[in-house]
Amino acid sequence: MVEPFDAVLMVAFGGPTKPEEIRPFLADVLRGVPVPPGRLEEVAHHYEALGGKSPITELTFRQAERLAELLDREGPRLPVYVGMRYWHPLVGEAVEKMMQDGMRRAVGVIMAAHDSGAASWGKYIKAVTDALLAAGPEAPEVEYIQPCHDHPDFIAAMAEQIRPCLDEIPPERRRSTPLLFTAHSIPTSMATASPYVQQLQESCRLVAEALGHPRWALAYQSRSGDPLTPWLEPDVSAVLRELSAERCPSVVLAPIGFVCDHVEVLFDLDVEAKTEADRLGLELRRASTVNDHPLYIRALADLVRQRVLQG
Repeated sequence: MVEPFDAVLMVAFGGPTKPEEIRPFLADVLRGVPVPPGRLEEVAHHYEALGGKSPITELTFRQAERLAELLDREGPRLPVYVGMRYWHPLVGEAVEKMMQDGMRRAVGVIMAAHDSGAASWGKYIKAVTDALLAAGPEAPEVEYIQPCHDHPDFIAAMAEQIRPCLDEIPPERRRSTPLLFTAHSIPTSMATASPYVQQLQESCRLVAEALGHPRWALAYQSRSGDPLTPWLEPDVSAVLRELSAERCPSVVLAPIGFVCDHVEVLFDLDVEAKTEADRLGLELRRASTVNDHPLYIRALADLVRQRVLQG
């Protein structure tokens, strides 16, 4: 007999919550990754420039709380546990807590809207699989929802985050202002083996249609690997230079590939891209990620509900 679902396991990236956690966190993230020498210190300075921490842990717990509240109101009434890949509470710690609470079968929620395969999505699942194996035969089962990249509520949430930025553009040039969506770049070899780019393109198209905005494009950010390895392009800074060369007066950035305003959004867009735009004389506005927007939380709850109903 199949056990009924009795919990939700939300799996996120994790991040340092104070300055002394930055380098241990980054050492774990970069372990075994072929990155240029000095990359750890370079990224550590990004965290330091933003107050010595990442908001991702706080935001993830806020997302989990909102999801638990919505499930409690509308069903199914399931507790929501949070496990992080790279910082506390680690996935293994979340699994241990679930076992202490007697949980037997959980709906897994990967905190990414797009399936990047081996580049990231697969690593979240591996982190859970490893934690379950380490926990032994009494560990709960975990079965996952699909990415929410085309869910109507995710699309509506993203549109609502972008609309205020477009509304700040003078009406006579609003429709011609480029809406530049961004997502984390990954190696092209990994991209071709996953639905990542296709899902991103679909999300962008649906959001632009919801906004009735004709001019949009997708760019990539936050590349961190071997400079000789091909990664997804164009880079957001290269697109900003192209727009400047076209004498475009303004641009709206929308980080659709992220579900939290964490350091790769706050530094790579709000600092680096903004600095480049200022140098080019390009007016830049950056939309928020979905964070704990009620419609995004509703999308997650709907996908959890669908998975529970499948049995």
